[in-house]
Amino acid sequence: MRHYKIAAIPADGIGPEVISAGIEVLHALTRHDPQLKFDIETFDWGSDYYKKHGVMMPEEGLNMLKAFDAIYFGAVGAPDVPDHITLWGLRLPICQGFDQYANVRPTKILPGRHFTAAQPRAWRS
Repeated sequence: MRHYKIAAIPADGIGPEVISAGIEVLHALTRHDPQLKFDIETFDWGSDYYKKHGVMMPEEGLNMLKAFDAIYFGAVGAPDVPDHITLWGLRLPICQGFDQYANVRPTKILPGRHFTAAQPRAWRS
């Protein structure tokens, strides 16, 4: 059995919606493959957490995340919390703490579909 512990941090903005949809996909995968298991723990860190506690995540947050195989991060930022607080209080400590600097979002282009980023002239008039 393949068993993965995932820390989900929906955080702000569209993050909760995206993380929720992604978790549904993970659950669908486990229904398809009984040898696959995900234990997902959700953390309420983000701008709302900051408004209640004065910090974006608890001081021991990075140590808490070390127990997981993966961190599933949503989005960070809110109109009423300065960007430098959300960035330096949550996003960057996680990235730097785990040597995750590239912020890569892998994609797969489906056969028969056009990918305009690979053909920048395709969308210009």
